[in-house]
Amino acid sequence: MKIDQFPETIRPHLIPKPSGELIYRCLGCQAEHSIESLLYTCPDCGQVLLIHDRRFDRLKALSGETWQQILDYRRMLKIPALKGIYRYHEFIGPVIPLDSVVYLGEGHTPVVEANTVLQEKTGMRFFYKNDGQNPSASFKDRGMASALSYIHFLIQEGIIDEVLSICASTGDTSAAAALYAAYLKPDIKSAVLLPHRKVTPQQLSQPLGSGADVFEIPGVFDDCMKVVEALADGYNVALLNSKNAWRILGQESYSYEIAQDFDYAMADKVVVVPIGNAGNITAVMNGFLKFFDVGIIDALPKIVGVQSEHANPVYNYYSQTAGDGRRFVPMTVKPSVAQAAMIGNPVSMPRVIYLVDRYNRVAGEPRVFFAQVTEQAIMDWQLTANRNGHIACTHGGESLAGLEEALKNGWVNAKETAIIDSTAHALKFSGFQDMYFQDSFPEGFAVQPKPALVNQPRYVCPAHLKRVPEPGKPMAKEDFATFVEAVAGQIAGDLGLKKR
Repeated sequence: MKIDQFPETIRPHLIPKPSGELIYRCLGCQAEHSIESLLYTCPDCGQVLLIHDRRFDRLKALSGETWQQILDYRRMLKIPALKGIYRYHEFIGPVIPLDSVVYLGEGHTPVVEANTVLQEKTGMRFFYKNDGQNPSASFKDRGMASALSYIHFLIQEGIIDEVLSICASTGDTSAAAALYAAYLKPDIKSAVLLPHRKVTPQQLSQPLGSGADVFEIPGVFDDCMKVVEALADGYNVALLNSKNAWRILGQESYSYEIAQDFDYAMADKVVVVPIGNAGNITAVMNGFLKFFDVGIIDALPKIVGVQSEHANPVYNYYSQTAGDGRRFVPMTVKPSVAQAAMIGNPVSMPRVIYLVDRYNRVAGEPRVFFAQVTEQAIMDWQLTANRNGHIACTHGGESLAGLEEALKNGWVNAKETAIIDSTAHALKFSGFQDMYFQDSFPEGFAVQPKPALVNQPRYVCPAHLKRVPEPGKPMAKEDFATFVEAVAGQIAGDLGLKKR
C-alpha cells in the first residue's frame, strides 16, 4: 500500500523520523553517558548499562490504540528498514535514521500453535515462536541488527571508522555477529572467540563462512568472555556480546512481536524463555514494560525464565529468600545440551535483578518466575515437540520443560496461553539428537534415551537379490523391476500396509 491509502490520522506517523534523546544509564551509580562513544560498562563504576530515552514520554502523546493502528498498518509498507525489528523504531532506536538501518530479514518469526496431541500432553494451550527462522538461524540476529545499525550510524556520521567487532560466543552470537559485520564490509571487520570443542560443527561453520577471524581458546564461554572484556577495555574494538546495551534494545522486538501477534491482549499470556547470558529475558521484560507504559498493552504477561540444573546461577539466586540476604554467586557449569545457555556468570545479571523488581512492582504482583529443569527433560521435550511438527532446538526443549515446571508449581494455569521460545534452528543442535538416538551421551550430561523417542534409519536390501542399483551402472529392466518389487514388499511389511 501507498501512504495516501492509509487512514489520514496515522499517515504522519507511519514512516518514522529520527527522534528521542538516547543515553547510556548505569544500573550501579545512575551516571549517564553519551551514546556517541562505544561503551559497554560505566566508566565511573564499571557496572552494566541500559539505554534510556530521556524523551520517552513524548510517545504518550498518542493513545495506545493509535499506536496499535500505526504498528498494524506499518507492516503493510514495503520499506526494507521497516520490515524487520525497526517496525518498532520509536521503541528500539529512535535516533537512528532509516538509511542507517541494517536489515537482513530478521524479526517477525513464525508463531506456531502446538497441535492437539502436544497441548494435551503439556496441559495447556501454547505456541512456539520459532526464532531459528532468523537469517543466521537464531534470535541473536535481533540484537545484532540493532547493534550494527547503531555502529553503521556512527560510521555514516563520521564519529568512528575502521571498526573491528568482537564477541565471545557459544555459537549463535558469533554466527549473527559475523553475518551482520560481513554485510557492512569494508567498514567493519569481525573476530569471534569460541570455547574449544564446545560449539557444534554447524555453529562453527557459520562465522568461518562469513569470513570472520575465529579464535578457539581453552575453557568455557565465561573464559572467552573475560578475554573479550580485556580486549574491549584495552583496545579500540566494538564488543557485540549482550553486555552491549544496543543488543538488548534489538532483542526487545521479541516482546513487541508477541504483543502484536496476539492483538495486544497480554493479560492471560505466559512468555517462556531460556536463560544463558540473561540478555534475552532482560530485553523481553523491558520491551513489555515500554509497551505497557505507553498503553499499547493494558497488562504485563507472566514471564518464566528457564535454566538447566547444569547451568543455573539465575535460578539459584531467585531460590533464595527475597530481601537483603540474597546473593548472586557465579557457578562452574557442567555439560549441557542447551549449549548456548551454558553460562555460569551471566553479564546481564544486574539488569535481570533491576528489571524483575520493576516488572513485578508495576504489575502489582509476582509476574516473573524462574524454573530449573533436568538435561533429560530438555532432550525429551525437544524430541517430543519435533515429533509433533515443530523445529525446536534444545533451548526450545528447555523452554517447554520449563513450562511443565511452571504448571506443576502453580505459577501458570490451563486457562492461560503460553508462547514458548525456540531460540535457534533445530539443525544447529542436531548432534545432540544423534547422541540421543545412538545412546552415546558422555556421562556428564546425565541423559538416557527413552526407547519411544529413539529413531534410526533402516537399511533395506533384501538378501535374496543378486543385483542392486549402483551409481553409474544401469540395471537391466527385469532386474530393476525385481529390485523395486522386493524393496517395496519389505517396506510394506515393516509398515503393516495392506494391499489394494
